[in-house]
Amino acid sequence: MLPALALAAAVTVTASPAAHARTGPAPSPAKAPATAKFPRGFLWGVATSGFQGEGSFPDSNWTRYIKRKAPGISDPYKNSVDFLHRYPGDVELARKLGVNVFRTSIEWARIEPRRGVRDPKAIAYYDDLIRRIRAAGMRPMITLDHWVYPGWVADQGAWDNPRTRADWLSNARFIVNRYKRQGVIWITFNEASAYMYKELTMRPMNLGQLAAMRSALTKTHRAAYDMIHKLDPGAPVSTNVAYGTALNGIFDAALFNDVTDKLDFVGIDYYYGANARNLTAGYALTGEFWKIDPEPEGLYYVLKSYQRRLPKLPVYVVENGMSTDNGKPRPDGYTRSDHLRDHIYWVQRAMADGVKVMGYNYWSLTDNYEWGSYEPRFGLYTVNALTDPSLARRPTDAVATYRSIIADRGVPAGYVPVRRPGWCSVEDPVATCFGTTPTPPAAYRAPAG
Repeated sequence: MLPALALAAAVTVTASPAAHARTGPAPSPAKAPATAKFPRGFLWGVATSGFQGEGSFPDSNWTRYIKRKAPGISDPYKNSVDFLHRYPGDVELARKLGVNVFRTSIEWARIEPRRGVRDPKAIAYYDDLIRRIRAAGMRPMITLDHWVYPGWVADQGAWDNPRTRADWLSNARFIVNRYKRQGVIWITFNEASAYMYKELTMRPMNLGQLAAMRSALTKTHRAAYDMIHKLDPGAPVSTNVAYGTALNGIFDAALFNDVTDKLDFVGIDYYYGANARNLTAGYALTGEFWKIDPEPEGLYYVLKSYQRRLPKLPVYVVENGMSTDNGKPRPDGYTRSDHLRDHIYWVQRAMADGVKVMGYNYWSLTDNYEWGSYEPRFGLYTVNALTDPSLARRPTDAVATYRSIIADRGVPAGYVPVRRPGWCSVEDPVATCFGTTPTPPAAYRAPAG
């Protein structure tokens, strides 16, 4: 989720294709509702990652970064929220929300702690996790690489070494073979732009190494896409992109622009936008996400933009959520429920305008280790990882909110966003600098189909 300012020196910024003109007449506000009910079978999910939540983690690039207190590390990892031993309860919490997708990562460092040696206990753990997810009526969304690799890969030079591509694909092939034909939605690399930025600053790397990593990720994703389709025919495959406001061209150039022909859906992570009166997205540079003033309507414009660029593909909001400062209320009174409803409202607006949204994941099910700190709290369930030995999962206000949104297939009729749209948004300057963004009350055709 961190910005990739430093990527500008090593990747080519590729301009987005011009927006395609709408075909056919625009819908009349008097005849067409401004919001669309989510269809039955829509993919509602929660998201987490293995390293961030599991605890008891083996040797890896990230355990090494934490041990030597690399830039940005302020808290010890400890056992995180101990998902490794508490996953049955967490899967049950997800089931009770009514979601039908559970996203996590299967960690290479845990599966293969030494080259060519797979840990049977780790495999048994992931086997049971996937079994429980499916038994709870959810589809697994499996991320193959959420920024973490084994210590032995670090020792061989990580992505500098061409051998890492073959090693990565060998591990991916093992995982896909093991969980194929189980309804898995596959993600190859999580937020390649942020992955590269983290490696640049934490490892660290020079610009030549950064360029080599970009090339390696591109080639590896393309090979993985073909491999997954061969082993698990019909399974959807993608890589989720981090939306980066004014720097989004750089973010997309990290990987996305070079693999658009190897995607089955567009996966988008949206956390914040920017407009002429709201430049707080800059706090992402310091990791102080709770100081960012959310821009929910930005998601509407982002969804429409990516749909215009790849009109044949559906779009999936792979991550969306809000950070608080150690679980404390925001000074402006904006709650996690407000944030969730507002963003869902704008997703429904995008759908009413023709965007083919196939799914939405909330980041995250529980609080977890946010790449150096436990201070940013994103969880539907809050966990005091540093101060509560019991690691109790305490529901936030958004638990009931998300449950009702899923059950009702959208925000309530008549809902108007709490956060009003800003002026002159980076997400769509033409629409927002020379006009206003209307927020009509949510309205549905009756009866809803």
